Amino acid sequence: MNWTRLPKSLLRSALAALVLSSVPGFAQAPAAKATPEEARQFAQKVNADLKRLWTKQATAEWIKSTYITDDSERNAAYVNEEVLGYVNGAIKESRRFDGLKLDADTARTLHLLRVSQALPAPSDAKKRSELATTAAKLDGLYGKGKYCGPDGKAKCRDLEELSDVMAESRDYNALLDAWQGWHTISRPMRPLYERLVSISNDGAKDIGFNDLGGLWRSGYDMPPAEFEKEAQRLWGQVKPLYDDLHCYVRGRLAKQYGADKVPAGKPIPAHLLGNMWAQEWNNIYPLVEPFPGQASLDVDSELKKQNYDAVKMVRLGEKFFTSLGLKSLPETFYERSQFTKPRDREVVCHASAWDVTYENDVRVKMCIKPTEEDLITIHHELGHNYYYTYYYNLPVLYQAGANDGFHEAIGDALTLSITPEYLQQLGLLKAVEKNDKNLINLQLKDALEKVAFLPFGLLVDQWRWEVFSGRVKPADYNKSWWVLRQKYQGVAAPVARSEQDFDPGAKYHVPANVPYTRYFLARILQFQFHKALCEAAGHKGPLHECSIYGNKEAGKRLQAMLEMGASKPWPDALQVVTGTRQMDATPLLDYFSPLRQWLKTQNKGQKCGW
Repeated sequence: MNWTRLPKSLLRSALAALVLSSVPGFAQAPAAKATPEEARQFAQKVNADLKRLWTKQATAEWIKSTYITDDSERNAAYVNEEVLGYVNGAIKESRRFDGLKLDADTARTLHLLRVSQALPAPSDAKKRSELATTAAKLDGLYGKGKYCGPDGKAKCRDLEELSDVMAESRDYNALLDAWQGWHTISRPMRPLYERLVSISNDGAKDIGFNDLGGLWRSGYDMPPAEFEKEAQRLWGQVKPLYDDLHCYVRGRLAKQYGADKVPAGKPIPAHLLGNMWAQEWNNIYPLVEPFPGQASLDVDSELKKQNYDAVKMVRLGEKFFTSLGLKSLPETFYERSQFTKPRDREVVCHASAWDVTYENDVRVKMCIKPTEEDLITIHHELGHNYYYTYYYNLPVLYQAGANDGFHEAIGDALTLSITPEYLQQLGLLKAVEKNDKNLINLQLKDALEKVAFLPFGLLVDQWRWEVFSGRVKPADYNKSWWVLRQKYQGVAAPVARSEQDFDPGAKYHVPANVPYTRYFLARILQFQFHKALCEAAGHKGPLHECSIYGNKEAGKRLQAMLEMGASKPWPDALQVVTGTRQMDATPLLDYFSPLRQWLKTQNKGQKCGW
């Protein structure tokens, strides 16, 4: 998962470094009792206004991301101020219609409006201004973060350089230095974050929620407390597989670094898993590879050999979707997208998908290189684009995923069809002999990314929900963070931490105030979608061997869900594609069934758990 890639919908809500102004277009609530017809007209007006404002905002954000200057950043800030001011006023105005018996579309529109902000501003103008300033400072501290050595005199390194150390080094002390170094950048955030929590909770209360966590959990078509239980239920399904993976990886790391540094039956030190946050472990695959020397799955060399450039790679990705019977992307997609890094200006290279005008003006923003990783990312981003292209005729508040996990899961589900057989069909991989050793190698490599991420995907918001509700006090911010890291991940800080530290702030989504549970849900849903589409395609055999490439029946089922957008509660959309109304991790467990059995054999006699 690309740690800074955010769904386009977050442009609507997560950019809160702004001063919210007075809101034009909304009168004070009249004394006369509101009527259902007034509510319907209000919903229509909000959809029309937001389409205009969000188009203005997306245009400014696109320019800011593809042409970074002080002017483009300032212009985007002005537009964001206007949008958030409008949304804030519209939500408050919508409260007039509470308790009325409304038609289904009007009721859903007003609900989606109320949960559309990740950082609601309070009514008090002074607090709004302080919230804006605080959010901007937090964002800036993260974005400018650098580590210049323990004495401050070494060459300064940013997150990208420190992440390269985490991914590539096998030197225990070099890894520790990089980990400690990045975690110093978040210390100044602590008092700012405490203030952000307090003021944003005021904003959430102003629009009818108990706290900010309650607002976030209300976006899932069920009571907030029920959604919290649902997340825990899903985690309970996948925890045994995660525990087996953790036990195996810890044993291999003990061989690499010594049992004194990685003791059995204890949490794994957080700096040894190849990633700054220990959220995905694929970078340490060479250390834990089950069967070294088996057939190579090297797609990169073939892409270079066949002279694949950025456009050719994107066309290949689009061909996957059209092979399912889905329509071609509009030609403007190729005219307006950013596929490569320009030489003449600064741009944001992190991959993202857009519909700039909410009228099928779909685009991708990437700096594509001829690698398998970028080929997979292209398939993922086009998943977002195809969602946009099939729901753009809906009212703008319906132009979103059925829940925020759906949008991420669509692209990820289709990347599960990038099997060795599919790559062979494309001529990008030599024939790979089917045998148990090759299969376990491939499954472990996938699990180090997809399974290892699950507890981290869950705990980031578990921590924030406790902070927002007041169950965790500011004096215990860091302590509670590591309690959850150990409880869910079996990962511990490699050196002593104190409340002078603010380790949650070293993860982008915390200072940027971006909800994170969507990524946990997406890891579950992608396998549920994959299994359902494989069944529609008539696939017989193990789930991990299925590719839906070229199957029109799978495409029809996928299209039926994409067209719904957010117009219905997510269980309705899930039922269209899977036939069930409940999220379920069983398909994920089925997919990794060969690996699960192998891990249990490997772990016999090991002291598992922590």
